Amino acid sequence: MAETDHSNETKAERFLALHHGEGPLLMPNAWDAGTAKVFQTLGFDAVATTSSGFAATLGRLDGSVSLDEAIEHSATLVDAVEVPVSADLENGYADDPSGVAATIGRALGAGLAGCSVEDFTGDRNDPIYELGLATDRITAAAEAAHAGPSRLVLTARCENFLRGRVDLADTIMRLQAYQEAGADVLYAPGVAALEDIRAIVDAVDRPINVIALPNAPSVAELAALGVGRVSVGGAFAWVALGAVVEAANELREQGTYGYFARTGEGSKVARTAFSRT
Repeated sequence: MAETDHSNETKAERFLALHHGEGPLLMPNAWDAGTAKVFQTLGFDAVATTSSGFAATLGRLDGSVSLDEAIEHSATLVDAVEVPVSADLENGYADDPSGVAATIGRALGAGLAGCSVEDFTGDRNDPIYELGLATDRITAAAEAAHAGPSRLVLTARCENFLRGRVDLADTIMRLQAYQEAGADVLYAPGVAALEDIRAIVDAVDRPINVIALPNAPSVAELAALGVGRVSVGGAFAWVALGAVVEAANELREQGTYGYFARTGEGSKVARTAFSRT
């Protein structure tokens, strides 16, 4: 596991600065050290973890990874690359603010440049924390992220649109509250309509992350709106798994090896990425 030192402070500063460039920071979500290295080799300036993609490597569904596993995984990615790494830490692995703050402390110890904390309770029947508690959780996370000699870029996530609460006004209100609580970046995954994204960008003073969805605006359109970051969630992990399914089905059902023609590019980038010191 990565040791705590001032290097993650430098990476955090670089990571935050990347949100204020000429266009959005394009941040792929890696699910292991190998994919993190590949994304770095391809020229991405930062990478993030994906809770669903990492869970899949363990043969599990999203939401089943423990805090210990998430921190160890994050540290592995930090050690694998030179670019800043941000972690998806789900709901901070705690309901109470003090527990969330403790999780942020462990994220700092892993050498991360950033992390996200969401307002999803984990209870499908009551999925979103009450606003007061949700804001207190972000306040505690921000204080822990920014208080010491090292720091983290804290992303606060409003999960309304992913949890059946398609309420733009409430989403904006929550993001504004999280901004005031100290979040560095704001994120409402599932919001995809251009006008909704514009409304969010206009309502806050922090960089906005948008997840790349099939119905979302293009990167150029997001840049024109002033979006600070674009991430992909677990999508790249599922693309990779889908390619494995296609190859395996060809072998099992047809007994042919056409999939081998598609191995060249992957093998080439792996040799480049994995030979770096």
